[in-house]
Amino acid sequence: MGREKRFAIATTSLLALASSLAGCSTVRLGFLDPHGPVAQSQHDQFLDVVLLLAIFVALPIFVILPWFAWRYRYRARRARYAPKWSYYGPLEVATWGGPLVIVALLSILVWRSTHALDPYRRIASNVAPLRVEVIGYDWKWLFIYPDEGVASVGELALPVGRPIALTLTSATVMQSLQIPALGSQIYAMGGMVTRLNLEASEAGRFMGENTMYNGDGFHQQHFTAVAMTPTAFLGWVHNARTQGVPMNSSALALIGRQSTRAELVAALTGGKGAGGSVFFKDVPASLFSAAVAATGNGKPLTLSADAAAKNVDMPMGQRP
Repeated sequence: MGREKRFAIATTSLLALASSLAGCSTVRLGFLDPHGPVAQSQHDQFLDVVLLLAIFVALPIFVILPWFAWRYRYRARRARYAPKWSYYGPLEVATWGGPLVIVALLSILVWRSTHALDPYRRIASNVAPLRVEVIGYDWKWLFIYPDEGVASVGELALPVGRPIALTLTSATVMQSLQIPALGSQIYAMGGMVTRLNLEASEAGRFMGENTMYNGDGFHQQHFTAVAMTPTAFLGWVHNARTQGVPMNSSALALIGRQSTRAELVAALTGGKGAGGSVFFKDVPASLFSAAVAATGNGKPLTLSADAAAKNVDMPMGQRP
């Protein structure tokens, strides 16, 4: 292979890599770049803890270590040899006082942040929260919008500036949902219901994933949370209602099959969106409660089970 041809291949590869990295950069990944009030609070408290540890742990070490090395160096004249030394008051105070101060300050921060960042706590707003019901499957997430009658896999649409009240369960094993750029993490368990409250403060695309190891395809169980303007969200709902796959027995069976999101999208006809997502329409409002009841009783979820669960009221965080 000639030098010019090798150079052309290398240049093409670098351009392809740069393009792929540029495309990935549009999806925000971590809480160090917060885009919501919950993530912003987590970001600020993380910096507080880092500053606390830097002042009371790292700084003394970096100051005392060079001083010790210099004072007790070989043949140092000021270093006193005391083989029978047993007690020195200032050293005892520093040895025990430092850790006590650190533990006390961390305890205060943990207590305050635990209550302030309670995932069950509703976000204060003049706008009513958007209800989203989440069912975890192997290995994909089904997001149901009960008030809109639509659902999606692979994409969680969020209107900017409006709180999102998520209720979660699992149709299989324990799972863990997290959107780092929006904050918080919550587990989803079969036959039980948990809650998570989030809000996006600006438009963007944010990575969401399952952080619980639960099988071969768990590393592919990710999605994109798309924050958009309220008008764009209405358009998204309209598109799902008109272009989505009808939520019937066959679609529900495909969703419940142990497969990745890409395999589900390949098996369905129609309703496909950007980024490998798929939308559903005509979603029964009681589908989520039916999934909780069916999984709790060890039975597969069917549309007939959904009809039977219309009057079931599932307690939060408890078995039905």
